[in-house]
Amino acid sequence: MTAKPDHMPVRLALLSDTNAAKNLSLAVLAGRENPPQIALGKAAEPWPAEGVRLRVEPLRALIDDAMYAHRDDTRTKADAWLAPRLHAALRLTRREAADARLWNFIALSVAPDYIVWRHLPGKGKDGLPPMVTAERFRGAHYTQAFSRLWWAAELFRDGTDYKPVQVACGNQDVLNTVLRLDIIDHRPTAQALVRLVAKGTARTGREVNALATVANSAASTLMYDVIAPDHVWDGGALEEWIRDGELSPHVSSRVLPYGPDDGPVPEESVNTLVDYFEELFVDAKVRGKVKGEDEG
Repeated sequence: MTAKPDHMPVRLALLSDTNAAKNLSLAVLAGRENPPQIALGKAAEPWPAEGVRLRVEPLRALIDDAMYAHRDDTRTKADAWLAPRLHAALRLTRREAADARLWNFIALSVAPDYIVWRHLPGKGKDGLPPMVTAERFRGAHYTQAFSRLWWAAELFRDGTDYKPVQVACGNQDVLNTVLRLDIIDHRPTAQALVRLVAKGTARTGREVNALATVANSAASTLMYDVIAPDHVWDGGALEEWIRDGELSPHVSSRVLPYGPDDGPVPEESVNTLVDYFEELFVDAKVRGKVKGEDEG
């Protein structure tokens, strides 16, 4: 099984898709070999940012804590624990988080063992041994192992409050389906969907997928930002939060951290969309479910 890198980098850096792909052998994907740390170190580029948020050690400590805390659990449960802490530890702008090279570096040079621990399937396909899909190491923001957690935390947090993130990341179909949708860039929409999951309106994977489908389809004819307006985004709050990170202690493994203080989502807007999505969901076709049947 993949081990924690022997020579941990001191600071975060950037690793191109080309160099990431070059070092993702079948043995690495199967967890039989570690990625070649020396080669990766030579290929990495400096990250043009400053501050303590570039330090690898606090991030790596959280990843170690996630694996230890969930060593006896279903490993998907680690997502809800790690996502808000990853977000609070890195303190990125969205522009920085959109750079796949950062996530490539974290995946291959900082925590390849976590990706194998979390995403290695129980069975292989087509006669091959079990292997992590390459997209968990280098892929889209909604599939790459660490990028998807950061974006889930960014899109589902309610201002400083990360509790909705725990709900979202506690349901794999929210991470696998809803995170792909453009509509969750609208904060009231994201919060409304999470509340419907939290209250049990959509519980099973099929129900979550059906809810996401009707909400996304309705967005083509109805402008959610008109019927459920959000506050004007406060970019200064994010900048202040990033600066405060220079003086803040390491993110706690015991207490849920706080996100940027850019204001909670308007309650009236969230309630409007909760009611609207519930109406849509009543008529939604849930695959495999007979009308009137409770899937339990």
